[in-house]
Amino acid sequence: MKSIIRNFPRQGIIINLLLMASLACLVIGVSAPLLTLEKMYFFENTVSLLSTIKGLYLQKEWFLFYVIAIFSLCIPAIKIASLVLITNMHFEQGSFLDKTLQIIETFGKWSMLDVFVVALLLVSVKLGVLAKVDVHYGLYVFATSVLLTMGISFWIHKLSR
Repeated sequence: MKSIIRNFPRQGIIINLLLMASLACLVIGVSAPLLTLEKMYFFENTVSLLSTIKGLYLQKEWFLFYVIAIFSLCIPAIKIASLVLITNMHFEQGSFLDKTLQIIETFGKWSMLDVFVVALLLVSVKLGVLAKVDVHYGLYVFATSVLLTMGISFWIHKLSR
């Protein structure tokens, strides 16, 4: 099979534009503030995904550092890069790119793990009596990137068959 962009030029261009939008959302979502925690009306802390990962690294919380860094930074970036290659390069059934697409489709639901972790954090903090949480745009932009990438991978998978 030729590349998806050659077989489906209009859809290929739209997919490439959406992948670039997804990458932009990922970069913004990772670096933008996710939420602000206000404790006992005196202490306020605004966190982003990068600041959380950096804090875990500095506190030597290795397990959480690796889990959040891998699922929030590495896997989404690798997934977007792989989808760009799959869309624009020639590949055949059974090739490395075809197997990569199968893996992306199979494990795509794991990309929601990071959004789920942030949601659990929000719920647990909102239940606390002494803390107030304000959600910021970074959470929404990050979730948009994850959902957009999941939709694009499904679309590419359908086109490749």
